[in-house]
Amino acid sequence: MRSRYTAFVVGDARYLAASWHPGTRPDDVTLDPALRWTGLEIVQTQAGGPEDARGTVEFRATWRHGAEQGELHERSRFVRQSGSWWYVDGQVTAI
Repeated sequence: MRSRYTAFVVGDARYLAASWHPGTRPDDVTLDPALRWTGLEIVQTQAGGPEDARGTVEFRATWRHGAEQGELHERSRFVRQSGSWWYVDGQVTAI
């Protein structure tokens, strides 16, 4: 989760696509270069340990886009396959 957030911060769409599960990954992962991610708070994790095949991460990430600012609150699902963790999808909570 933290590595994906870092990829958003530095604008690394290639890493985001590579860490997204092929079954749910969109054809195009394009980032808005004007969007700035300004903070990450991990709210809760479930499973996702060394012996787990699945895990969830609930987080809040703050952003700025010009004069606008906001927060993304999401509960993300991950699966481990072939020794790697893959982002599957997320449920966004309106704030």
